Amino acid sequence: MPPRRSTRATTKAASQSKLNFSNKITKPLPSRPNQKDKAVKLEEAITRTATPSPPPFSEPAPEQELSPAEVNAAKVSQAAINRYWKGIEDSRLAKEVHKKHGTGLGTGEKILRYFDVSSQFGPCVGITRLERWQRAERLGLNPPIEVLAVIVKEGRGEEKAHLDQLLSSTAIGERE
Repeated sequence: MPPRRSTRATTKAASQSKLNFSNKITKPLPSRPNQKDKAVKLEEAITRTATPSPPPFSEPAPEQELSPAEVNAAKVSQAAINRYWKGIEDSRLAKEVHKKHGTGLGTGEKILRYFDVSSQFGPCVGITRLERWQRAERLGLNPPIEVLAVIVKEGRGEEKAHLDQLLSSTAIGERE
């Protein structure tokens, strides 16, 4: 015979407490800015929009002054650039497997592509190689001077990363 249930009418629903909405809210209300702060912010916004800003994509001046880093990069010899690339190749744990991808590329292009895929200098998408090198320098990431030397000597300052070109292509096989 199955066990007998108690005749008491205590169920979980009967012993559960009821919600009470008569308590006061204990969270502090956000402070409202006074009218003076609003007026100051409004004036700042007006002055920002009233002052003409230069166009975002203006043509660079034909004779720009070179930064000290670019002057030092111009002094780097081709032999130093070749030694830098040889050091990168020697530091690799495995030999180059697909040599066909590197054929036809000069040392400068190999250095720039290596710089493109080096994530320690920040993302390379949507920014030119020169801007990326300068940003890494400003952030204290110590980008190699040889990369800047290749950019300056070969006039590739406005060129975007090879990876960026691959990612921005709209169709398969639309490589440049």
